[in-house]
Amino acid sequence: MRGGIGQGMRASGHTGAEGTKGAAEEAESLAIVETYYYTFASEEPFETEGGETLSPVTLAYETYGILNAAKTNAILVLHALTGDAHAAGWHEGNKSPGWWDSMIGPGKAFDTDRYFVICSNVLGGCRGSTGPSSINPRTGKPYALNFPLITVQDMVKAQRHLIDHLGIDRLLSVAGGSMGGMQALQWVASYPERVRSVIPIATTATHSPQQIAFNEVGRQSIMADPNWNDGNYYDGEPPARGLSVARMVGHITYMSDISMGEKFGRRFKNSRSSFKFDPEFEVEGYLQYRGENFIKRFDPNSYLYITKAIDYFDLVNGRGLQEVLRGVKARFLVIAFKSDWLYPAHQSQEIARACKRAGVEATYAELNSTWGHDAFLIEVDQQSHLVKHFLKKVMASA
Repeated sequence: MRGGIGQGMRASGHTGAEGTKGAAEEAESLAIVETYYYTFASEEPFETEGGETLSPVTLAYETYGILNAAKTNAILVLHALTGDAHAAGWHEGNKSPGWWDSMIGPGKAFDTDRYFVICSNVLGGCRGSTGPSSINPRTGKPYALNFPLITVQDMVKAQRHLIDHLGIDRLLSVAGGSMGGMQALQWVASYPERVRSVIPIATTATHSPQQIAFNEVGRQSIMADPNWNDGNYYDGEPPARGLSVARMVGHITYMSDISMGEKFGRRFKNSRSSFKFDPEFEVEGYLQYRGENFIKRFDPNSYLYITKAIDYFDLVNGRGLQEVLRGVKARFLVIAFKSDWLYPAHQSQEIARACKRAGVEATYAELNSTWGHDAFLIEVDQQSHLVKHFLKKVMASA
């Protein structure tokens, strides 16, 4: 078991986005950061929402900034589908910083001169946390499909164990985009007394049929790969082609028609068509590049499990969302993007309206952007302005 609270941090994913946008790029970045690992449920097994058990459970996590003496400045940042614990700063030898480095650091939206920021890889992941590729202590082999099906609620329950381990009674905020926003909403639903504020970005309270459909296409492409072997591929070749296609499908949904037109148009990689089925258009080559890079860092079984978890996500669960939120004391900052067609703005509007009906203080912001769903990773300046002012108000009332 290893853990840390801001050691050395002062020195200074889903993601398909490349680069950031705006003056916030010039802000100081954190230096080299370290990933920690917290293991729990060794004696008392972790029970999933589906009634199955896991023992032990490990979560990979990173921290940035310093936890104050009163432990009132902690913010939990929650990653999207294919993200991980490395949200900011640099790992030794890496060519790129953490997936939300543009938003986390000194003077940035999640200002590490003011706040103690935590990010963990989710339960079911493959970047240091317990998931299908982890060794099952009962068999000495990877869990594969013997890993229990999990939900967003299970992910949040595991994170609560980590927050308890860090000695934090109440989080100043929980924040995240896409699947990270679902986790943020689940936090306030499961542990309302543990959260002062919530920042759900480009997300939904209930996964829609269209969103489920896109995930199912990705899962079927993995399971149709001849190397999948019912998930037992760890001693051989992984279903790389299937995972690559799943990533390509997913990546299309992260962009918008406008952003794809601006980035690629109908340009050929070479000067003209060769009249073959090779990737001739620039957009074809780009999608293949994204897919081929993804298979180097992500486990296909984790992709199956995590996409299934977000498909299960339904905070309403037969009730009105306002009833779920009634009595919640946390403040909300709900952010959406006009060009996001994967998690369209009307889903964020529903969250904001439910807050108002439930008597919960909420601010809604719908930002202009041509970047589609990836805007939450790219549109730094607009988000930073909103988040900075929101957190200052929440901290002032702490």
